Amino acid sequence: MAKAQVFLALLSVCFVFLISRVLSATFTLVNQCSYTVWPGILSGAGTTQLSPTGFQLNPGQAIPVSVPAGWSGRLWGRTFCSQDSTTGKFTCVTGDCGSGTLECTGGAAPPATLAEFTLNGAGGLDFYDVSLVDGYNLPMLVSPQGGTGAGNCSVTGCVVDLNGPCPSELKLMSTGEVGGECVACKSACEAFGDPRYCCSGPYATPDTCKPTDYSEFFKSSCPRAYSYAYDDGTSTFTCASADYVITFCPTPSTSQKSLGGQHAGGSNVSLVSSSGILNSGPLPVSTSLMIIILAYLWQLRHFH
Repeated sequence: MAKAQVFLALLSVCFVFLISRVLSATFTLVNQCSYTVWPGILSGAGTTQLSPTGFQLNPGQAIPVSVPAGWSGRLWGRTFCSQDSTTGKFTCVTGDCGSGTLECTGGAAPPATLAEFTLNGAGGLDFYDVSLVDGYNLPMLVSPQGGTGAGNCSVTGCVVDLNGPCPSELKLMSTGEVGGECVACKSACEAFGDPRYCCSGPYATPDTCKPTDYSEFFKSSCPRAYSYAYDDGTSTFTCASADYVITFCPTPSTSQKSLGGQHAGGSNVSLVSSSGILNSGPLPVSTSLMIIILAYLWQLRHFH
């Protein structure tokens, strides 16, 4: 009887561990820029808000964020942020979320590079992409870690600086401390408000909204990122049971999963954080569970 109780308790612990691992993920946000980035996070409608929804990420710093099962939403980087010494209001030149505080209660003001996720979606897959539909403000890379099952678990993102070569009519020029500098590249929709660029009105379907010279500027530079609203075929990726590293200003390096002519760190990249090297993590859950059960059965056989 005692053996059965111990075995059931062991199985219960393993089950809880298995469920907690499958139904949650970790997003590790890494800043490889030479400047500070303030990430913002917005959960989709009906989805649990993450904590925190905004924070400061210094150069070389990596911060993990726990993400619950079924979460959907978007992440981005805010730049050139400051807090008014008199009013205490927190604002950013790019990617500002309008909350007036370090944490966000709304989405990013365009232009901003966005990482978008739906975890445990159709078929149990995670769907993710990097979008330039709302413009661009800094390079970003999404790297799945330890994904299994269906899906190709490919790295995606935009690793190049588009602010310099941005068409002059799309450039967001800043004033103040960074006056005269292009700090972000607008989408044609934001710049001109034309339904043809916004995929709205008579252009609100995949058949009527097609690539333009402006969307092709983004696509040619970042082949795996969304360049306009219906750019699904080459821009949405899937994975299962993965954690994700979201890197701002990723350092280009060769990879078997290159970004269509770009160079980007693959899913096995090594990243240094304040707590050490971020490695591939623990053994897969199924392997750990099998080892525990086999060890217990071996003990029963040899000592009783």
